[in-house]
Amino acid sequence: MTWQSRALCFACRDCRLIGILDLPERPRQRGVLIVTGGPQYRVGSHRHFVLLARQLAAAGIPVMRFDYRGMGDSEGEQRNFEQLDDDLDAAIAEFFNTLPAMKELVLWGLCDGATAAAWHAPRDPRIAGLVMLNPWVRTEQGHANATLRHYYAQRLLDRDFWRKLGGGAVRIGATLRSFIALATAARRPAAEAGGLSLPQRLYRALRQFRGHTLIVLSGADLGAREFSALPGHQPHWRQLLDEPRVQLVHVPEANHTFSSRAWRADVATVCTDWIASW
Repeated sequence: MTWQSRALCFACRDCRLIGILDLPERPRQRGVLIVTGGPQYRVGSHRHFVLLARQLAAAGIPVMRFDYRGMGDSEGEQRNFEQLDDDLDAAIAEFFNTLPAMKELVLWGLCDGATAAAWHAPRDPRIAGLVMLNPWVRTEQGHANATLRHYYAQRLLDRDFWRKLGGGAVRIGATLRSFIALATAARRPAAEAGGLSLPQRLYRALRQFRGHTLIVLSGADLGAREFSALPGHQPHWRQLLDEPRVQLVHVPEANHTFSSRAWRADVATVCTDWIASW
């Protein structure tokens, strides 16, 4: 199916935001809004967001991607993923105004963009789906556990590490201090902001959101490993991820930003099929 790209300029409070709409010749009534993570803009690492939008549009799915305030070509002060509600409200309004035949929307995000999308989803009944790539659930405790379990454990099995250690190339004192610091952090209770930790806030949002959710995790990303650990020791996360409305997909060996063509193709195919499946 053919499609055309269209530049958009719209207001968020007193700032102008810039976006791109990839519009199929015969668009479906379910669109996708790409929520960028920070610091990032509408093109994405390795042009991931551009290529994804084009593949979805070729399948008949209208896609909008935009720069929130302070990023890319948009005006305003730079902000973090916890401050995007006004920007998302403005982008969603522009998307529906530009495409009035569209009935519902999927929010698609990577890293903290995924977490921001999940926090926003329960606010708007027109949001029917969420796609979350390597959602950001960082806590000091969770990061320490993931690093100890995956980074240090793999190093102990790595022949190069032992060869460097024997040859004096590894600073054993610094390595031990780092290991001890991580082990201490892993036993420390997770810090809470506003009464809830980041994983708790994400869980609350996903529980409130009753639409469909697709979670895509990289096989070689510590952030994804930190998320994967949640259902192992928190039954409420396990119950949530076991619900029929939630689908979990792993892309083996992929890094955080899906930097290879094959990994990006896997993501695009999974997303296209999932959006068309309900």
